[in-house]
Parts: sequence; C-alpha cells; structure tokens
Amino acid sequence: MIEIRRVFTQVEQIHHEFGPRADTPLVRGAIGAVLTNPFAGRYEPDILPMMTLLDPVGVEMAHKLLAAMDVSVEQIATYGKGAIVGAAGELEHGALWHVPGGYAMRELLGWKGDRAAYRAGKVEEKTGQPGNALSIVPSTKKVGAPGATLDVPLTNINASYVRGQFDAIEVRVPGAPAADEIVFILAMTTGYRVHARVGGLLAENISKWDGLR
Repeated sequence: MIEIRRVFTQVEQIHHEFGPRADTPLVRGAIGAVLTNPFAGRYEPDILPMMTLLDPVGVEMAHKLLAAMDVSVEQIATYGKGAIVGAAGELEHGALWHVPGGYAMRELLGWKGDRAAYRAGKVEEKTGQPGNALSIVPSTKKVGAPGATLDVPLTNINASYVRGQFDAIEVRVPGAPAADEIVFILAMTTGYRVHARVGGLLAENISKWDGLR
C-alpha cells in the first residue's frame, strides 16, 4: 500500500527581512514524500489501515529533514505538517497524515506520549516537562494539481501561543502530485521570524507546559 516515488527536500536560511541582519539566520526546512494513493478513483470506507503503515514513513522523513537542516534537535523551535492530494483522491486521504506525520516529529524532539492511544481517540496526557514537543502540530491539506503549492503552518513545539513564531512555509514538489498520488509534508524551523516584534508570549517565558502557554 505504501509506494514512494519521490522525496523532495528544501532548506533555507533567512538573514534579514529588509531590516538589520540577524546574528544567527533562521533556518527553515520542509520535506515532501510523493506516494501512490491506493484509494484514488474510488470511495473506500475504511482507510485507517494506511495510517499505521505511514508511521515509518513519517519517522524516516523527520530524521531526513533534521539532517538536511544540519541543526541539532535542541535547535528546532517550530513545526508543521500538510498534504496535497492528487485530483483523483479526496481530502480525507490527506488527513491520514495527522498521526504519522505529527508524532514522528514530536517523538524526534523528545515527546514521550502514547501514539496508539492518540490514534484511538483518547485524550492525551501532558507530561508537564519542558522541551518535549507538547504543542499540537499545526496542519493543512488540499486537493491539487501537479506542482500545486501548500502553505504549511508553523507554531512553537511547546506552546501554540508563542506569537513571534507563528509562521508558514510554502512547499511545492515540481510535477507532483499526479492525480493518483499524495504529497505528505513535514516542516520545521529554528525559531522566531526574523525581526519578530509584535509582542505576545516568548518561547523563553513558557511556564504552563500544557502545549498552549
């Protein structure tokens, strides 16, 4: 059921946004895997088995993205995920990425929760420990033609309300997805938008460790 045709990785370093040059550039990266959609062209009522089969895909992509960004786990500050479904598929096929994609990054960054419990719809317990990817991984998805772009949302890994780290990264895999394919995407960055200055909670002031503040 899992057949990968291509893997596309992009990494950028942002030094400034028409203001002072940053002492350390913001590193932003994304990775997209182009897979055959086994449900293309038909309605399949039970698509959940594919979610479990995507788990190792997510893990491999998360590690490949971190390596491509050439930074340490400790430097990752924000994350996001998404999917572009080819025209012969449906939006729900992209939703299969929520657990395999999101929890691959969370586990890479130190989260110790129960992925199986989450998949079963059980409420997640917060550990109360800093630095372990407590925040939900923001997501977006769409049905699109080959070459379609997706703006993948990004938020802080431990507190969704860190305003200076609200961001998005545009991802496009040239020539994909074909009508019978899906592009599954992961994205991570090393911190604040360059020149972030609109106030709000700072990452260094996270205090509740509940995934929100």
